[in-house]
Amino acid sequence: MKLDNKSLLLYAITDRSWLNKRMLSEVVEEAILGGATFIQLREKDLEYDEFLKSAMEVKTVTDKYKIPFVINDNVDIAIAVDADGAHIGQSDEEIMTARKKLGPDKIIGLSAVTVEEAVRAEQNGADYIGVGAVFNTSTKLDAGIVSFETLKEICKAVKIPVVAIGGISGNNALELAGTGIAGISVISAIFAQDDIKIAASKLLRLTEQIVVTF
Repeated sequence: MKLDNKSLLLYAITDRSWLNKRMLSEVVEEAILGGATFIQLREKDLEYDEFLKSAMEVKTVTDKYKIPFVINDNVDIAIAVDADGAHIGQSDEEIMTARKKLGPDKIIGLSAVTVEEAVRAEQNGADYIGVGAVFNTSTKLDAGIVSFETLKEICKAVKIPVVAIGGISGNNALELAGTGIAGISVISAIFAQDDIKIAASKLLRLTEQIVVTF
């Protein structure tokens, strides 16, 4: 599955902290029904077998709605479940190694916080770049803040789409207008909400006002 100009509008990253006895696949489906256009499975602490099981369950949902689905930081899991790709960080597996394993048709996203990192990611074959944190975030406490100016510079410096991440909510998403992003990436703004479907719907409407096509 390749990206189109709406795939990255509302990029939802899972977090089982807020499941409240619900199935992960269930909350992912609610997010998609509300408007999530892309799903990333992020599991930092699960053993391989449990991670694999979760990935298979989520992929059943994303396949049903034909939504792009990538695995965070684990290319082997992405291959095992035939996910649409993987998202890797600057300190994770080298992108060219990931591309060799995944093949030419899979989506690879890379995290970046500087123009230099973003340009290098594009040169090495990334399909999109996640930039942040653009606001303070409790999800990733070690994340520094990327200024709007740097975000703009990154968007201008690369031809591939850029997604903003970190502390984005319905209260501040519109502040990203004019930066050149192709979408926003959120965790708690969707999955920590009482009504996931409504939260996703509101965020999608906001994002549609601020993004650029590619």
